[in-house]
Amino acid sequence: MTPLKLIETTPGKYSLLLNAGTTPVDGLVEELGHEPNGYFWEGVARLLVGTEAPALDGRFSYDPEGGMFCAYGVDRSALEELAVRMAAVATDGERMRQVIAEAEANGFEFDD
Repeated sequence: MTPLKLIETTPGKYSLLLNAGTTPVDGLVEELGHEPNGYFWEGVARLLVGTEAPALDGRFSYDPEGGMFCAYGVDRSALEELAVRMAAVATDGERMRQVIAEAEANGFEFDD
């Protein structure tokens, strides 16, 4: 799940966090014309949910900031699945290239 972290903020409530600017693909993201901030990572999450894991849709909420991605909710298993999918993108340059290319091909715009 690295570089993401899943924490229990209060009993039964969870947050999935990613400190923007700390992933192995940050340079590549910039090279491809995006800023690897929390809003960009929200776009990655939304794209992954929409294209690869539609069963996750609506099972958590997003609350990113410039320096951090955050998804939160009470469904720990949904956040864990999102974490696995996002970690694969955040640690693999080729996978990141695929995600950005898919976004561009489908007219998806990152809010970075």
